[in-house]
Amino acid sequence: MPDRKRILITGGAGFIGTHLCTRLVAEGNDVLCVDNFFTGTKDNIAHLLREPRFEMMRHDVTFPLYVEVDQIYNLACPASPVHYQYDPVQTTKTSVHGAINMLGLAKRTEARILQASTSEVYGDPHVHPQPETYTGNVNPIGPRSCYDEGKRCAETLFFDYKRQHGLDIKVARIFNTYGPNMHPNDGRVVSNFIVQALNGQPITVYGDGLQTRSFCYVDDLVDGLIRLMNSPDGVTGPMNLGNPGEFTIKELAEKVIAETGSKSELTFKRLPEDDPMQRCPDITLAKDKLDWQPGIALAEGLTKTVAYFRDAIDG
Repeated sequence: MPDRKRILITGGAGFIGTHLCTRLVAEGNDVLCVDNFFTGTKDNIAHLLREPRFEMMRHDVTFPLYVEVDQIYNLACPASPVHYQYDPVQTTKTSVHGAINMLGLAKRTEARILQASTSEVYGDPHVHPQPETYTGNVNPIGPRSCYDEGKRCAETLFFDYKRQHGLDIKVARIFNTYGPNMHPNDGRVVSNFIVQALNGQPITVYGDGLQTRSFCYVDDLVDGLIRLMNSPDGVTGPMNLGNPGEFTIKELAEKVIAETGSKSELTFKRLPEDDPMQRCPDITLAKDKLDWQPGIALAEGLTKTVAYFRDAIDG
């Protein structure tokens, strides 16, 4: 197969990584999934283990990796506050040492490498919606800083490797993404609300629920990542990938209650430190350079995600 690529996906057994592995294998590529299973699970990739073009390796990206590949998607890092605050030093090491190790691998193999960065690099933004030119408003010493600053440093490393060593890089800034294979206890708002609603528990809303988020269904996000990876050489990013549809957290809770048919009521708790009040991507660049925009509305995506969690809880 002339177009078959050898593709490494770090964090490949995680939420987004699982969907990316599945899509790239289906397209006929040889996929090496690397994960240390801190937040990813073998259950996520069990359906791929019988595929001859898929390989799984247990490995921590804070240590060097020696393989031969054509492309690298660097997704390794816990992405929910519950998980990245559990061991904040390790979270920073995963972002920074992991980036250095994967960039070193890309340099040796002359592979193209994509960094899964995050909308958290914008912090609690003063500009709305957030374009890629906005440099952000981030607290460097708060409880979320291990993730926010780790990802910001990883972006720095990517562009320094490009300038210093001529590496072929891509940087995606991923906004809130949801869908099947989310960890039920990851503390992210969509999974939290769905699990609480299906279990008939009160739905926990932090603050007054008027803070906003933009929710991108995982299939749309994966399509954007692949388009960015395969975009022309001059398109490096950073590039926002997310759904510009904006909803308050309270609106999301009400939609989840309606979709699940739950009788759960809302309960309000104190807003966590440094939790951003607004989060919405300006995706003009992705539309222009990738001809990409999300196609799955929140209502449709929630239907699919609720069905997944209902099966997982019943099973």
